Amino acid sequence: MKQRNVAHIITGRPASDGAGVKLTRLIGNGGLKAFDPFLMLDEFNSDNADDYIAGFPSHPHRGFETVTYMLEGNMLHRDHMDNEGLLQSGDVQWMTAARGIIHSEMPQQVEGKMRGFQLWINLPAAEKMNDPHYKDIKSKDIPVVETKNATVKVIAGELTLPDDANHNASSQNPIQGAVSGISTAPIYLDVALKAGEQFNLPVPAEHAVMVYVYEGSVTLGDKHINAQQMAQTGNGDQLTIDNPTQHSSHFLVLAGKPLNEPIANWGPFVMNTPEQIEQAVSDYRNGRLTE
Repeated sequence: MKQRNVAHIITGRPASDGAGVKLTRLIGNGGLKAFDPFLMLDEFNSDNADDYIAGFPSHPHRGFETVTYMLEGNMLHRDHMDNEGLLQSGDVQWMTAARGIIHSEMPQQVEGKMRGFQLWINLPAAEKMNDPHYKDIKSKDIPVVETKNATVKVIAGELTLPDDANHNASSQNPIQGAVSGISTAPIYLDVALKAGEQFNLPVPAEHAVMVYVYEGSVTLGDKHINAQQMAQTGNGDQLTIDNPTQHSSHFLVLAGKPLNEPIANWGPFVMNTPEQIEQAVSDYRNGRLTE
């Protein structure tokens, strides 16, 4: 097996979105093709209600999927299809905007910590104008695997562990995540790696693979990755991550099959050509986005 090494390290930048929600942006500042099929990754993390209370009022999307993963806090989703879901700690919302969706995501608290992530995943050209759909995934329905080295939450894709990992689901290897059957074959893992331990993960050689550290620090190859840093990896089919510290480290593993298609984007719309973006804007302004 060929080990993946760090190709680039990206440090998160302060940003805001929605009605002024403060966040850290890792992907989405440009160069989208470099992260294909991923379009955006934000972390929101604050115990100051002023940073999040205005939320994300009603807004449109077309051409991609959004994945919201809550670590702490309460966020209410509503959309034009009469879907409604309360995202609480550990829950995931997987929304496929496709040809068009109008939704809102509003905090359901006026104090306390609001922490989580939003990931945007591109859709193939052939699926961009499909019907939209929405999936509300409760924390209890997401597989959690305990090994001697780590705790792994399998949000999407599958997790294959070595035979000597001593995990709590030995009869289910690979372990299927809560979400599967998507064209980009995404893998989305939340890993808590114990102090002084190592995490080994086989990954598809054709996938783009990123590791985002949100607590602690880890090493990948000869590179050290600190909290609020993301490692974009090079080629290979094996990921080996070490925690050299005296405390547990927490990180996301994000992997997906590149689409290798043109990307045209403007705000909440991601299509393949400028003309398609113009059509999306026109459809929204004229009330046709969700028809």
